[in-house]
Parts: sequence; structure tokens; C-alpha cells
Amino acid sequence: MSDSSRRGAPPSRDRRNSNDRRAGGSRPSNPGRHAAPKANVGEVADLSVVQVTEIGAFLDWGHPRDLLLPLNEQRLRPVVGRRALVMISTDYEGRPVASQRLERYLSDTSDQHRAGDEVVLVISETTDLGVKAVVDHHCWGLLYHDELSRPVRRGQRLTGYVKRVREDGRLDLSLLPPGEAKLDVVGEQVMKALREAGGYLALSDKSPAPEIKRRLGVSKNAFKQAIGRLYKRRLIVIEDAGVRLAPSKDSTGG
Repeated sequence: MSDSSRRGAPPSRDRRNSNDRRAGGSRPSNPGRHAAPKANVGEVADLSVVQVTEIGAFLDWGHPRDLLLPLNEQRLRPVVGRRALVMISTDYEGRPVASQRLERYLSDTSDQHRAGDEVVLVISETTDLGVKAVVDHHCWGLLYHDELSRPVRRGQRLTGYVKRVREDGRLDLSLLPPGEAKLDVVGEQVMKALREAGGYLALSDKSPAPEIKRRLGVSKNAFKQAIGRLYKRRLIVIEDAGVRLAPSKDSTGG
């Protein structure tokens, strides 16, 4: 045995790093990889897997130390380069740690939300009824298929709205705001589609609902109300087979 071993010399750098990883909930990350935090403790986030080890996977969450997803908190086998949808919490020593077992942290119901509330959504899985989403990092909600005004993907974070709170406390969601604000959003979509189509859109109040949904991602009723508002504001002309951008004052010499 060497003199240094007899004196209890500190372990090698490799051994210290190994012990640190086993004890901690994070590890030093590549300083050039992150510019700003991608998520924080208490949030659900879709994070990239940067390393898989015998104690778990490490995720890039934009902080100086990568985030540990321990083996016992995994539901799907992590693969480097792919993403994992996780809740970020702390372990018994207060260190940040990730979990794919979202059901441990999220409620199926909410007594904190009301119809019309603007909320932060994180998209989860697709079901027969619609798409499940995490609401304000607190509970689950459901976007019914006919409420999807645009394509969404798993892990996507976006703004949504509580459409209805059911009697059992579960939340029905929408990507469009309620009431007048919703019509303004639909009107903006119609105007954008008109400009992109050269000023004429072959959609009218006689068009089939599925065609309107396919072209604009909104219901026929919302479309009819929106073009009515645009017509009253003299922004469009409603024709039998479609709608057309109204001539500008400059072009008419007015």
C-alpha cells in the first residue's frame, strides 16, 4: 500500500465525479449548450436527453447543471437525442430532480380555475376524445378534437383557455379565447388567409363545416360570426361563394 493510501488521500477526480452523480440530482452541463433556463422547479417541461447512465438519464433544462431523471422515475426508456416530458421537483435534500410519473404531481380536477381563465398548457398524449394537456403545471385538462384550431405536438407549451369547468371539477380547454376576443382571433385568421390567397377565399356561410375546419381550424359558427364582424367593419365583401378583401380607400380614390 502506498503512503498516500495509508494517509487517506482524497479519491481521484473520476471517482469524485462518479460519487457526485450518484448523490446529486444534477451534473455540470456543457456551458455552451444553454443560453437561458428552459424550465424551473415546479414546472412540467419537454426536455432533451443528453446522457444516459447507470443511475438514470440527464436532461438539458438550460441550467448550469443537467437535470437527473432517476431510474425509478422513468416510464419510458430515455434515449440520447430524444425528449422526455417530465415534472421538475426536488428530492429529500432539496436538489432538483425530474420525473416522468406526472400522475404523482398533477390532479385530475381543479378548484382554482374558472371558465374563461387564460392558462399555460403543456401538451401530453392524444386520447379518443381529444388531447390531454397539463394546465398551469397543476392539473390535467382536455382539448377536444373539435377545439383544436391548429396542430399541436407532445411537449408543446402554449397559451390556452378554460372553456368549461365540469361538475366533477375537470377542465375542458380551448386554444381560442372566449366571447368577443375569440371572434377577433378568428377574424385575424380569416384576414391572414385572404391575404395569403391573393384577396379571395372560397369559403362562405354555405360552405360545409368540415371544409371550414380544414381550411381555418375553426367551427362554422365562429367563422360566420367573424366574417359578419369583418363585413360590418368594411374589411371584406361577402359574396355567394366566398369572401373578398374590401377595396382599400386608396384604390378607390376615397
